[in-house]
Amino acid sequence: MSLKILDTCVNCDVCEPVCPNKAISLGEEYYVIDPALCTECVGHHDEPQCVEVCPVECIIVDPGHTESREALELKYRHLMSSSDAA
Repeated sequence: MSLKILDTCVNCDVCEPVCPNKAISLGEEYYVIDPALCTECVGHHDEPQCVEVCPVECIIVDPGHTESREALELKYRHLMSSSDAA
């Protein structure tokens, strides 16, 4: 599953730098998570780092982008192999 930032985001800027996949960016009104890059920190950390640091608890599992842990691990491996090639 990918994570999603709700519109209750206060743009505090703490989530973006902790994302190991650079999946978080500033959207038009508040931060957004790119589901193609989000692995919920699988492969990097035990818990999603953005959720850990969010002071307003506005980051949830995105029901529109459900993935199994195995799928997240495969995505992590693909992202890492792509970054190695770059």
